[in-house]
Amino acid sequence: MEETATAVKSQTDSVERDYEEEEDRESVALFDFRMAAFTLAGKDYAIDIMNVKEIVKASRFTYVPNTVPFVLGVYNLRGEIIPIIDLRKFFNIEVPKRKDDQIENLLIITIEDHVFGVVVDKIEGIVGIQKSSIQPPHPLFGDINIKFIYGIVEARDRLYVLLDIARIFNQKVDEEKEPEYETHQVEAAVEGQAPADGQAEAAPQPPEANPDHVDERSGGVQEEEAAPAASAPAQEAPKADDPDRKFIIDGLKEFKKFYVSDVNKSWFDGRLADWKNERSGSSAQFSSASDAEEFLKPFWSSNSGAFWTKEYADAVYDILPDNAAKQIFVWNPGCGKGQESFSLACVLKRRYPQSKIRIYAHETDLLNIANAPLITVPDSAASGWLAPYVQKGVTGEYTFTQEIKDIIMFEYHDINNANALPMTDIIFARDVLSLIPPEGQKTVLVDFEEKLKGNGILFLGENESVGSGMSWGEKTQGQLTYYNKQ
Repeated sequence: MEETATAVKSQTDSVERDYEEEEDRESVALFDFRMAAFTLAGKDYAIDIMNVKEIVKASRFTYVPNTVPFVLGVYNLRGEIIPIIDLRKFFNIEVPKRKDDQIENLLIITIEDHVFGVVVDKIEGIVGIQKSSIQPPHPLFGDINIKFIYGIVEARDRLYVLLDIARIFNQKVDEEKEPEYETHQVEAAVEGQAPADGQAEAAPQPPEANPDHVDERSGGVQEEEAAPAASAPAQEAPKADDPDRKFIIDGLKEFKKFYVSDVNKSWFDGRLADWKNERSGSSAQFSSASDAEEFLKPFWSSNSGAFWTKEYADAVYDILPDNAAKQIFVWNPGCGKGQESFSLACVLKRRYPQSKIRIYAHETDLLNIANAPLITVPDSAASGWLAPYVQKGVTGEYTFTQEIKDIIMFEYHDINNANALPMTDIIFARDVLSLIPPEGQKTVLVDFEEKLKGNGILFLGENESVGSGMSWGEKTQGQLTYYNKQ
C-alpha cells in the first residue's frame, strides 16, 4: 500500500531536474518563487512549493466512516498515518467513480505540524517564476471561490491559478507571510466569504483548554427559572467616558474574530474591569494578538478543547431530559478537534442507552474534520469515566469503540448557512455565537429555534446568553445554564 522512500525520492528528483533544465533553457536566473503545478478538470493550478513535502502516487486508502465525501480515507506514508483529501470533491468538481485500487496523484502537503495528502488529476511539475509577476485573483479565473486564490500568474505560456493552501485548510495566516505585492493584495480573500459550495467560513475555534482544569459542581442541584435574557444581539457601542473600551472591542474583533454584543455583554463588562486592574500602571489597550488571547482566557467554557472531566460530564448528564424516542438528533456546531463531540456522545449513550443517537458535528476547519474520526484518547482520560467507551489498539493507543464512532457524523459546514438537519433534540453550541458577527448572531438563534424540538434544550457558552426577542426560557442547574423554547 505504501510508496517506498526510494521511489518517492526518485520521482521528486526527476521533477527537480525537469525544473532545472527548464530554467537553463529559459535563462531565468532571477526566479524567486517556485510552485508545484497540477491540473483539476483540465485547468491549471499551483501551490507554493514550500508547502509541498513530496509528490507520490498511491492507492488503497483506508476508508474512515462518518467523514465528509472529500475525505477519501487515511494512508500509511512510511509509518505516518495521514488523511487523504480529494481537492476535486472539495471544490465540487465532478469526479468519475473511482476503483479501490486506482492509482491517484498525491501532493503531500505540510502546514505547520500538519501533514496530509491532496489528490489532483495530474501533477505537471515545478515551475519557477518571479514573485512580482503574480497578479491579483479574479472570479473569472478558475471554478473555485476567490477566497482560496493567492493570485494568478502566467508562465510557460499557461495561466496558473495559484491557490492559498493555508486558507483552504483554514489555518491562521501570519501577517508577515501575507502576499508581499502591495498593489496585488487579495482583497476578496477575507474571513467570512463563502467557499465554493456556498458555505461561509466560520470564526476560528477557541484555544485548547488547560487539561488539568476541573469543573467543580455545587453540592445541591437546584433548578430555577431565570428571567428572560437581554435583547437580541447587537454590536455593543463604546461608552463615551471610556476611551479604552472601543479599542479593546476593535482589538478582539481584529486579533481573535471575537465580537462583543449583547450575547456576551455581561461577561465583557466584568472582564474589562478586571483587565484594567490587571494592567494597572500600563495601557489597557492591546498591543498584540497575545494580549487579546490573554483577555479572552476566562471566557471559554469548561473543558474547551479537551475531553470532559467526570464532573462536567455528570453535570450535563443531570440536565438532559427524559426522552423515550427511538432516534435522538443532536447538533454540535463548532466541534473543533472532536473532543467535545466524543465526550457528548459518551454522555448521551449513558443517558439514552436504548435510543439510536446521531450527532451532527459541524466545523469549518478542514484538518479538524479530517482528523477528528481518528482521535486518540490519552491514558489519563481512558482510565476515567470514558473507560467503558474506549478500546486499546495494537499500537497501544486508546480509541473510541465503533459504537461511539458511529454516533457522530463529522461534517464540513458553517453555522451561518442554511442546513438540512432534521428537527433536533439537543443543540450543543458552546462559545460559538461570540465568534459570529453580531448581524449574524440573531439569524443563528432563529435557526436554533426553528431546528429545536418543543421539548429540546440548547446549550450555549458559559459566558453567553440568548436574546429575549424569541421564545427562549433560561434555566440554571448547578453551575450550568441551558435554554428551552417557551
